[in-house]
Amino acid sequence: MDITLIVFAAIAVIIFFVTIVNHKLDHKKFIKEITPYFGFLKEKDYDYLLKLKYGDEIDSTKMFNKRIKNSGLAFLVAFVVIFLANFGYIYLILSFIIFFVVFKLDYMQLNSFRKAHMHQIDLLLPYYLKSLEILAQHYTIPVALRKSIESAPSVFKKGLEHLCDQIEAGDSSVEPYMNFAREYPVRDSMRMMRLLYRLSIGSQESKQEQLLMFSRTISNLQAKAREQKYKERLENMEKRTLIMLVCTGGGVMGIMMIAMMGMMTAY
Repeated sequence: MDITLIVFAAIAVIIFFVTIVNHKLDHKKFIKEITPYFGFLKEKDYDYLLKLKYGDEIDSTKMFNKRIKNSGLAFLVAFVVIFLANFGYIYLILSFIIFFVVFKLDYMQLNSFRKAHMHQIDLLLPYYLKSLEILAQHYTIPVALRKSIESAPSVFKKGLEHLCDQIEAGDSSVEPYMNFAREYPVRDSMRMMRLLYRLSIGSQESKQEQLLMFSRTISNLQAKAREQKYKERLENMEKRTLIMLVCTGGGVMGIMMIAMMGMMTAY
């Protein structure tokens, strides 16, 4: 154990905390200045995930700075508690591992939210498209899209408004529809938006035929969504049954062991 290195590290840590406590060092400014050096750690889809969960108003730079601060504090705590207590390079590596785990924790939570969010969209999309199909029988596709916003699931409303705004601004290409599909990248969203675009540019004579194709595709998606719901419900029931059996079996085993120990003590 290198005593000199431990003393030097301890003094450095103490000085750092004393300067913060005495307001000699603005820790917010310090974190803001060092954050660019950690830019390589930022995930490519981090900004997208933040906006998905918190909306467009979220300050991604501020949130990333917060991740660096929390990870740095975790590293310092690990450094003081572990590294200084028993110096060794293995403990330094462990401190860096703790830094990385704390840093990734926020991203993992955002990813979990995205999976749950996309799963919800995957189940809701066929039912929204069915209501849109009914409107499309009486109106043009741009008008049907605008009218569908009011009754659409809340998760789709922002994307639909953006889609309608692009179309009404004069963009007659497939791009507005593809932007909507990219915003909600779930099963068959790309294909359904292409079908919707073809329906919007098709002639009145072929509209009924295209609507029938659109309707059949939606029915298939609804069947898949119902099947997925049933499968998930079945899996949840199986998990609950397994937990109940384990708890019941564990309780019975525990009672039997207590009874046997009582009998052995009596003898």
